[in-house]
Amino acid sequence: MELEDAHALPIDEVLQKLGTGLNGLSDDEAHRRLEVYGYNEIREERRVSAFFIWLEQFKSPLILILLAATAISYVLSIIEGEFPVDSILIFAIVIAASTLGFIQEYRAERAIEALKRMLTPMAKVIRGGVEKVIPAREVVPGDLLVISAGDKVAADCRIVECYDLQVDEAPLTGESAPVSKRVEPVPVEASLPDRVNMLYAGTTVTYGKGKAVVVATGMRTELGKIAGEVAAIEVSETPLERRMRELGGALGKLVIIICIVIALALLLEDLLVVGSVSIGTIIEVMLFSIALAVAVIPEALPAIVTGTLAIGMREMARRNALVRRMPAVETLGCVTVICSDKTGTLTKGEMTVKRIYVDDRFYEVTGVGYEPKGEIVGDPNGRAFELLMLGAILCNDARLVRGEKGWSIEGDPTEAALLVAAEKAGFRHEEIRLKYPRLGEIPFSSERKRMTTIHEVDRLGRVAFMKGAVEVILDRCRYVQVGDEVKELTDEIRGRILRVNEELASNALRNLAFAYKRLDESASYSSDDVERDMIFLGIMGMIDPPREEAIEAVKICKRVGIRVVMITGDHKLTAVAIAREMRIYKDGDIVLTGEELDRMSEEELEKIVDRVTVYARVSPMHKLKIVRAWKRRGEIVAMTGDGVNDAPAVKQADIGIAMGITGTEVTKEASDMILLDDNFATIVKAIELGRWIYDNIKKYLVYLLSCNLIEIIVLSVGALISTYIFKEFSLPLLPAHVLYINLATDGFPALALGISPAEPDIMDRPPRDPRESIFSREVLPLLLTIPLVMSPILLGLYFIEYAASGEVRATTLIFLTFIFLELVVALNCRSLRFSVLKAPPHKLLIAAVVWEAALISTLISIPSVREAFRITLPYSSDMLLIAAACLIVFIIIEIIKVLVIPKRISKA
Repeated sequence: MELEDAHALPIDEVLQKLGTGLNGLSDDEAHRRLEVYGYNEIREERRVSAFFIWLEQFKSPLILILLAATAISYVLSIIEGEFPVDSILIFAIVIAASTLGFIQEYRAERAIEALKRMLTPMAKVIRGGVEKVIPAREVVPGDLLVISAGDKVAADCRIVECYDLQVDEAPLTGESAPVSKRVEPVPVEASLPDRVNMLYAGTTVTYGKGKAVVVATGMRTELGKIAGEVAAIEVSETPLERRMRELGGALGKLVIIICIVIALALLLEDLLVVGSVSIGTIIEVMLFSIALAVAVIPEALPAIVTGTLAIGMREMARRNALVRRMPAVETLGCVTVICSDKTGTLTKGEMTVKRIYVDDRFYEVTGVGYEPKGEIVGDPNGRAFELLMLGAILCNDARLVRGEKGWSIEGDPTEAALLVAAEKAGFRHEEIRLKYPRLGEIPFSSERKRMTTIHEVDRLGRVAFMKGAVEVILDRCRYVQVGDEVKELTDEIRGRILRVNEELASNALRNLAFAYKRLDESASYSSDDVERDMIFLGIMGMIDPPREEAIEAVKICKRVGIRVVMITGDHKLTAVAIAREMRIYKDGDIVLTGEELDRMSEEELEKIVDRVTVYARVSPMHKLKIVRAWKRRGEIVAMTGDGVNDAPAVKQADIGIAMGITGTEVTKEASDMILLDDNFATIVKAIELGRWIYDNIKKYLVYLLSCNLIEIIVLSVGALISTYIFKEFSLPLLPAHVLYINLATDGFPALALGISPAEPDIMDRPPRDPRESIFSREVLPLLLTIPLVMSPILLGLYFIEYAASGEVRATTLIFLTFIFLELVVALNCRSLRFSVLKAPPHKLLIAAVVWEAALISTLISIPSVREAFRITLPYSSDMLLIAAACLIVFIIIEIIKVLVIPKRISKA
């Protein structure tokens, strides 16, 4: 049923061959065709299997080093004639560590897949004569698509009707200029760029609107034939992940340097004492190198960073903030300026017409919401009012729908409010539209700020109705309707209308003006011919109340030092009234209009941009200028957008935010984040979640790296002390011990720290400097303090016990003490800045610590495990020593947090 030559056929024949019509397919027929043709999607690569993800862990350089250590340990055991217990233990723990990495990566992979499912593009179709929005993947051949500026074409289509339709076909043809479309057939041999009556999947509507019937879907589209697709979720290496990779490289270099130094020290000792280097010394050097390699590698760090970012993205999606690019999670915590659209983001987007100005009189409109219940107070009548209501209905693309749950709207809320007002006045919009169908249209755009439609109306003949911003409409008018008469629009009348507009705007009303014009039958439908010498009709002022939660979110932003800037196409006075109510604008702030922005250079704007809180009557290209001005001042900017022309500014911003409900597909693709509820408060919630995620990454960074640093110090210093003081080489911890400690700390406690509750002051502190190192003002003191406190305790306990009871007892004591100290430090790391009294450990962290403590207690009670680890059962005195060491470390770290870290931060 799909057509390859649809471009060469008359539209009636195309519809006939596809078995459809201007009312579209029925739901049953669409469902049947979906079963026949399958989903409208490009075939993706096979999903990554769980086994493949697990196997990928062994490609990590860190894991490869550990596997090499396993092999060397095995060879040393064979040389010494011993059972290779160490190598078996190391290999077993490597498997456990790689499994931990697999769990994190698997969760991250599934989280990303879940986000991709949420990003399913939608398409507007007509089925059974009713306009519906469905997932683009459910579009079938024969469906009638409704398209407008900003839409991404869902399938290959033949155009049925169009109004000034222009399409960007660069993804398919490479042609950068938009292509103007028409309905008429083209020659069958026409090349793809010349098929101007066709729309192709993956291309973007840049201007105008129309309807088109689907002729091919999925892999049978032109896009499917070349199998090209842009990923919906972009998973790239984040700056933090890159820094963690660089950190791993730095640690690798460190271990090489330490190994060389210790090896030289041991070899020098041999040469000085014996006069030659023994095989035993070489084996000791290799054993030390293995232990140190194991100690320095934070096996779980990269996996936990990636996993936490991905899981954080999923948590944000649950809160209606769908993050498309992983680096944006980090950037959110640095945002210093939010430039937000007003309508529907800061406000509810639920328009209600409150006042009408027509025939030099005001009328009040009662009722709220989209239910056409209310009245026009003042008993309006006359030709001017009738024409105003006709213009409000006909120059309008919205619909009012009465369903089981009451009244709802289809289309733009502003246009829906006009229909509600007309219904209250007794004009039935469905009947009027059937009676006076649309013959032509000049679509609305944010640059034109107006829309015009053409109809055949009783007693008037062919008429053009125009609506738009009051100043714009007035500029196109030469006459004014007064009662049943048309009079010249004098400067006096023009001034009076502008004063009315300002009066309404100062009361926070959003105003639209209407005009009309009778046309000759032979007149063209071009903007230049139609939209001039119009007859002014009147103004309809509507209110769009601020969101209560947005007002609270603005208050939070002010508290934490984030500037909020309102950007709107509304009148200056309307914008200021709403901004003042929301505490965005205060006396002394600057308000700029689009005209004023046009007259300013980028350098001039940069000088005053920090004092501008409201931009009124602006176009999307002005947004780009605003973003650049802020960025040149070194600020981190979040910019919202919904229309097709907002995409450049959204792309330019540090955090580009698209609207999930009203946003076009083009803007969504340019964005870093999509607001699924179009609510400003969701932006602030996303910033809070971004800070929470970054805080938690820093917590387990301190936790894991401090553990690795302690192991390096204990092994290096312990080897030197044993060699030069005790005259006998001894490692305080064997490779198997080090790996188990790493696994215990990298395991459940680290995962629990990754999902710790937010810090008490998370939305009280200023934005993070993006240039700030991950080793920040709260990370560095603890990263230095923990090793400096724990290392002497561990080494002291080891060598005292070594001198008193021998190596096995000493190793037992240091091994168990190290594990329990790390578990205590996990409790300290619940917050890097607040004491446990103000930020107590959460249940999951406590459970993880108890689990690890119970696990090691159980393992050491098994004789074969003790033999494998070369340890013995601890005495009760040992446990008292361990408990005392834990208490000392816990108290010292808490004192550091209370006394040192707040002082350091207050100086910032």
